[in-house]
Amino acid sequence: MALAKTWNDMKGSNIGEFEELVLLCIASLGEEAYSVSICDELLRVTGRESKLGVVHSVLNRLNEKGMVKSHLGEPTQERGGRRKRFFEVTHAGKVALLKVKEQRERLWQSIPPLIFEGIKI
Repeated sequence: MALAKTWNDMKGSNIGEFEELVLLCIASLGEEAYSVSICDELLRVTGRESKLGVVHSVLNRLNEKGMVKSHLGEPTQERGGRRKRFFEVTHAGKVALLKVKEQRERLWQSIPPLIFEGIKI
C-alpha cells in the first residue's frame, strides 16, 4: 500500500520569495488580479518596481506548479478590444502560502527578542 505524499513531497510545492509575493498580490487583489495590477501592487507594497516580463514568467511558473489558474476577461475598448488575463490562487497555491507563513512565523518566534533591541525601521 502506497503512502500518501506529504505537502513537502509534492513536486513544485516550494516557492521562492518573488513567487510568494506574486501569490500574495493575487490573493489580495481578488478579482482584479491581472499582470499590470500585480506589478502595481508589488510596487505599492514593497517599493520594488517589477518588469512585466518577469511577472509573466512567475505567473507561468506558478501556473505550471498548479498554484494559480487564469481566465480571460471581456474585451474592452480602452484596451483596443483585447482581453485581460485574470489570475486566482488555487488550493495548492493557498496551501503553499499557508505553509510559508507557518515556517516564517516559527522562525520569527525562535529569534531572541534582544536581537532587534534598539532597531527602528
